[in-house]
Amino acid sequence: MKRGTLDALRAARRERRGIALVTELGTGAQHLADAGQARTGVEPAGNDEIFTHVFQPTPRLIVVGAVHIAQKLVPLARLADFTVDVVDPRSAFASAERFPDVGLSHDWPDRAVAALAPDSATAIVTLTHDPKLDDPALIVALNSAAFYIGALGSRKTHGKRLERLKAEGFDDAALARLHAPVGLPIGAVSPGEIAVSIMADIVATRHGRALQAAEA
Repeated sequence: MKRGTLDALRAARRERRGIALVTELGTGAQHLADAGQARTGVEPAGNDEIFTHVFQPTPRLIVVGAVHIAQKLVPLARLADFTVDVVDPRSAFASAERFPDVGLSHDWPDRAVAALAPDSATAIVTLTHDPKLDDPALIVALNSAAFYIGALGSRKTHGKRLERLKAEGFDDAALARLHAPVGLPIGAVSPGEIAVSIMADIVATRHGRALQAAEA
């Protein structure tokens, strides 16, 4: 691999941009392309074949609200190879003892989420059930490229949330990005079960297999 190609590949990885390394198998010539809808594998190209290796950013989960559900959700996300950041200005909740080995932010949710710069490989879930904490994070999330935005709460709670977000200037198309009530409809009751339903919804959405939203 040429030094220029390697440097560009490394830069894309640092910047969390999807990128594809395309190699002509007959000549060994290589070039970089936008990852787009490309898939890793070999395919014919005229009288030759090309091998495309797609490098995607490591998926990331930002959890707003260091609550009991978050304590169950974080290890599930890490098991699925997501990096995780937990945001909660209440430092007694967002502690290293309760959330070891993950990123912790005690800043106000809008500032914390903005500082984490969510991109198209980022999922964001709000779990505090407190509009003063959840809404600022959701406003930043809806203005980002995050592939998944979920919010805990019943359908009644979500209806009021939608009214508040519309007052902030979001239209129906933007609000349709919200997964709320968050999680898949598996009858989840306990914090662990709710965490499973949320993580399953995130994974399904990431792979373009969006399923039915959870019931209230």
